[in-house]
Amino acid sequence: MRIQRLRLKGFKRFDDLTIDLGEHPARIVALVGPNGCGKSSVFDAFEEKLKDVKGASQGSESQSFFSKFMFHSDPQLLSQQYNKSDAIQVTMEGQAQGVTKKTFHIRSAYRFTSKLDVKSISAQPDLLDDTRRPMSSIAIDSRLQENYERLLGLSYAEWEDGTKPGNAVRAELLGRINEVLTAVLDVRVSSIGNVIAGKGQLYFEKDDAKEFPYQNLSSGEKEVIDIIVDLIVRGPEFDDTIYCIDEPELHLNTAIQRKLLVAIEQLIPPHCQLWIATHSIGFLRALQDQLAGECAVLDFAEKNYFRDTHTMQPIATTRAHWQRIFETALDDLVGLIAPKRIVYCEGRAEPDAAGDEQGLDAFVYNEIFGMDDPTTLFVSSGGTNDVKKNGSLAIKVISKALLDVELLLLHDRDERTDAARTTWLNEAPHHRMLVRREIENYLLDFDVLTAFCASKGKPLSRTDYDAIVTEIVGQDLKAGQTISQLKAFCDERQKTNADFKKALAEHLRGTSVHGELRIAIFPEAPATAASTPTVASTQGVRSS
Repeated sequence: MRIQRLRLKGFKRFDDLTIDLGEHPARIVALVGPNGCGKSSVFDAFEEKLKDVKGASQGSESQSFFSKFMFHSDPQLLSQQYNKSDAIQVTMEGQAQGVTKKTFHIRSAYRFTSKLDVKSISAQPDLLDDTRRPMSSIAIDSRLQENYERLLGLSYAEWEDGTKPGNAVRAELLGRINEVLTAVLDVRVSSIGNVIAGKGQLYFEKDDAKEFPYQNLSSGEKEVIDIIVDLIVRGPEFDDTIYCIDEPELHLNTAIQRKLLVAIEQLIPPHCQLWIATHSIGFLRALQDQLAGECAVLDFAEKNYFRDTHTMQPIATTRAHWQRIFETALDDLVGLIAPKRIVYCEGRAEPDAAGDEQGLDAFVYNEIFGMDDPTTLFVSSGGTNDVKKNGSLAIKVISKALLDVELLLLHDRDERTDAARTTWLNEAPHHRMLVRREIENYLLDFDVLTAFCASKGKPLSRTDYDAIVTEIVGQDLKAGQTISQLKAFCDERQKTNADFKKALAEHLRGTSVHGELRIAIFPEAPATAASTPTVASTQGVRSS
């Protein structure tokens, strides 16, 4: 089960917000932004819908907690009544029925169980009823004791009805917990305790410390235990569910945050979706790296979504967007987060007299590869000689300060022969050179221009194109009226050459040219169908 769209109208502090995740929503949805931007309000909306099937309790909030109309600055809206059905509208992927008891499982940010001291075991309510859940995002979430008692109940049930010996039962109960726990922390559960002996809590081992009780763990360790045990206990029943965790990173350092999010994703059943509200550096890094293909990031800091009508969609995961996201967690320290790879390419490092095409090559490369490689940064470093001089100096300096950053020098091919290109590539492992003359020979490829014109509803004539571009690999496409003529074909006469090239960069992605360019710069990239040049993109290739 996954959410496609959520609309909040007059709910909490939102006038009218729609979150649109598309027809095929991601498995992980990250709500990112500073405190007070509305992230937890989304989970309150889910809990409100859940009360339709699970009911409310004495701890439920009043309408004043959910209705913006009661506090609206517009006098005409103050008289409107709060209506849950109008205020909260959820569209699920492929689900005709409404909300069920297993649709949502929500953990508030106030997860707190300082100690366990279970004196007796009693019958537990149906797990799907979840009667001890917090009724809002500001309520205490203390379900660890319930989950612990359910673990004990599983062991007693096996003793009563099963066929496994005691050591096998313990190994099965603790094995899954420790498998996940040890991937996050350097601590293990050694025993589930013994209520009859007055030891009604979990016991642990770490280094040379053995059998120490849950209450002796740090706050961060308790946080991890709480989440892992909860997901393991509830996973079998909540197997078609939207899991929501508000600020899973509380009390955790950055390294543990990153590991915990990966562990959470692995524990969530395959048909489920995970929503997290976070501004954690570690979680953001996990979303950027290990979980990049699984996540959609909603940037609540991008604008004021409380006022007026807005539709929020996942951000494009480019480096520029990630940098803005990290500003939420790091403020002015964001500049200290270095990319994993820096590529020094040709192009003006400083603006010319007219300020035109400043850093154009770097802009184009970042636009083309920004979504594929958000941790790679292209930097303009001048002309051919400047790239080698400035880039080599930068490598000497940066490699000393940032040991894990890969640094590459990228040259245009210009008029070099195959032999000259090979010589340059063999000089050093960090040397790269384009196969085609320069970046324009990729941007002005027929496939790219066709994609660009198609976006404007205009066909591009192959005959007209071939009359201008006769040799896509080696022709000097900056010379004469070439670009002007191609702009005319695309109805872009009013654009400057630089703006035209920037617009083409976006449409290069997804063409065969994209794969060809990637292999030239990152030869370690796996070969794909897109990496193989087509007839259209190699017409007129010269022999060097």
